[in-house]
Order: sequence, then structure tokens, then C-alpha cells
Amino acid sequence: MAAEANHGSAACKRVDEGITRVFQLLGKRWSGPIVAVLVDQPVHFADLRRAVPGISERMLSDRLAELGAAGLVLREVDEGPPLRVSYRLTEAGAALEPALKELAEWAKTHLPDAGPCTAALPERPADARIEGKRA
Repeated sequence: MAAEANHGSAACKRVDEGITRVFQLLGKRWSGPIVAVLVDQPVHFADLRRAVPGISERMLSDRLAELGAAGLVLREVDEGPPLRVSYRLTEAGAALEPALKELAEWAKTHLPDAGPCTAALPERPADARIEGKRA
């Protein structure tokens, strides 16, 4: 306890609150790719699901609801028949485009190539997930 009382201001430095909020939202699996697809144009639900390999309908629906609640995505019902739902970025969501492009460039330079689409990779056997476990 005594060490906690005797620390300087540098020890109290915290991560920027804005960065924390951004990564709490966009750091969730699938959120970033969904926003990246919507940057170019509004997209129907089925087309959005095809554009984000590996995402389930339920997860896509959940992430779209979260992004909508955060004010980044709008849900629009296209009158029909057939009745179709499309999604587009709000002004706040569209403002993410420069940051997403910078992150994509950074990834090309600093992250190892992930190879072909990860959705096409075979599932590992359950026992292979635990290091050192033998059948």
C-alpha cells in the first residue's frame, strides 16, 4: 500500500478515454470490417453478410444494432416487393473512412500477411487447441 501512495503523475497516466471508447466499439470482432464495407455505399443485409466472410446472420444483426445504437449506421427498409433492408453509414460513421484507410495501410506495412481468406481455413481439431495435449 505504501508504494501506491508514493507514485508520481507518470504512474497515473491513463489511456486516452476516446481511444478506449473507439476500441470498445470497433475492436469487437466484425465491427471494423462491417464499417469498412459500408464506407463505399449502402449495402443490403445479404450482400453485407457475403462481404464479411465467416460472420453469422445473428452476429451481423447484433453488430449492426450496436453500430446503430452508437450512431454510426442507419437501417433503411427498401419498400418492396420484395421487402429488403439496407444499411448505410451516418455522417459520424462516414467520418471514420480516413482512419480506416490509414489503419489498412499500417496493416499492409507492419502486420504479417494473413494469406487467403481465413474463413476458408479448416477448423483445428478440438485437442489441437490445447498446447501439449496428445490424443
